[in-house]
Amino acid sequence: MIPVILSGGSGSRLWPLSREQFPKQFHALTGEHSLFQQTLERLSGGDMQPPLVVCNRNHRFIVQAQLDALKLATQGIVFEPFGRNTAPAVAIAAMKLLADGRDELLLVLPADHVLENVDVFRSTVLQAGVAAEQGELVLFGIPASRPETGYGYIKTGGSQGLPEGVLRVERFIEKPNAEKAADFVASGDYFWNSGMFLFRASRIVEELKKHDAYIYEKCIETLECSSHSGDNVEIDELVFAECPDNSIDYAVMEKTERACVMPLDAGWNDVGSWSSIWDAHEKDDDGNVVRGDVVLQNSRNCLVQSSGKLVSVVGLDDVVVVDTGDATMVAHRDCAQDVKELVGHLKAQGRKETDNHREVFRPWGSYDSVDMGSRFQVKRITVKPGAQLSLQMHHHRAEHWIVVSGTAQVTCDDKIFLLSENQSTYIPIASVHRLANPGKIPLEIIEVQSGSYLGEDDITRLDDVYGRTGEAVAQK
Repeated sequence: MIPVILSGGSGSRLWPLSREQFPKQFHALTGEHSLFQQTLERLSGGDMQPPLVVCNRNHRFIVQAQLDALKLATQGIVFEPFGRNTAPAVAIAAMKLLADGRDELLLVLPADHVLENVDVFRSTVLQAGVAAEQGELVLFGIPASRPETGYGYIKTGGSQGLPEGVLRVERFIEKPNAEKAADFVASGDYFWNSGMFLFRASRIVEELKKHDAYIYEKCIETLECSSHSGDNVEIDELVFAECPDNSIDYAVMEKTERACVMPLDAGWNDVGSWSSIWDAHEKDDDGNVVRGDVVLQNSRNCLVQSSGKLVSVVGLDDVVVVDTGDATMVAHRDCAQDVKELVGHLKAQGRKETDNHREVFRPWGSYDSVDMGSRFQVKRITVKPGAQLSLQMHHHRAEHWIVVSGTAQVTCDDKIFLLSENQSTYIPIASVHRLANPGKIPLEIIEVQSGSYLGEDDITRLDDVYGRTGEAVAQK
């Protein structure tokens, strides 16, 4: 059995914490590790093979860093230039394995879900494997325990001809209104659609070809035109753009006669909104969930999270307050699903806060934009031990570097020299330069930029150990 981890999406309902360049699956929302890492951890051991990961290519360094932190290997990583929903992602993953002569069962899992009971999850997957071995397309259904309007529902029928515990799908229902959702829960015949699946690689490809031949053909063409490096695949952008944006539910599961449900009661939560984050955490005596430097007074059933500064809430009930340093979001908990619409409005206004945090992560470390004016910008830059930035130059800005801690190796035109704590240097406009950390502890510097244009795209990259010299949008 090969897990296929789908690590796409931007998690816009969890803005301002979740951003396009650092979405929710890479945040530690419910524990010490990120949701992506938690998904990987619950698969370790047993009969599971290493996973195949599908992610946006802009996240490749985040994915690799979080894999390395757990010392985990993969079957490979499929890098998408942009999202096209789950049908193309699953199809290309299955086709890649089939092209390699592999036809195992595929356990398809979103990277951003929470499961409290890992033992129940594993035993349920093994039970579902009996049906998948018989050619069934198994969807894991969560018993509908409350009238939730933010989930899709599945109505189940009989179990004739199916292994023990597995139910045939009767129909799929889109997100219902509150009245219908209450009826579904009362009937006991409905499950929430978890977005987790189990089927053989050849079976899902066969059913896709039967029910959506266009996506099938485009996925084959995309894989043929894509570049392969070892076990990894860099998806071809031009062909992939022609692939319809469609889910595996719409393309296959709602059309096939072999769809079935394996009930999964393991404390599932898709943490898709701030209200679900509130649900997933332990509360204080007033029903509040507090994270970070927060003070509450006379407030109940709130979720308040601060990433740095003190946040105080007085006399409020059922609200969500999230502060990330460069943005603060306040919402009623009942309106948590509407945050996605808010993000859409911000994107239309060209607000950069939807794309990246103030602190931006790179393969070599990170930088935090501390202050900015019309002709200057101040950044705090952290470089990992042994890491280095690209060899680069700027056409419109000069830079001043001050070492706060660690040792910096500086290249500036034809000079290479070391700087230690409290030492500084000046990088003139158009000078070819590089910053590196030759030490064994993180290097931290303060960078002051000055010039007529300070955008991140004012970089001519001459050499880069991370292979980014050909990127269309330049980054440090």
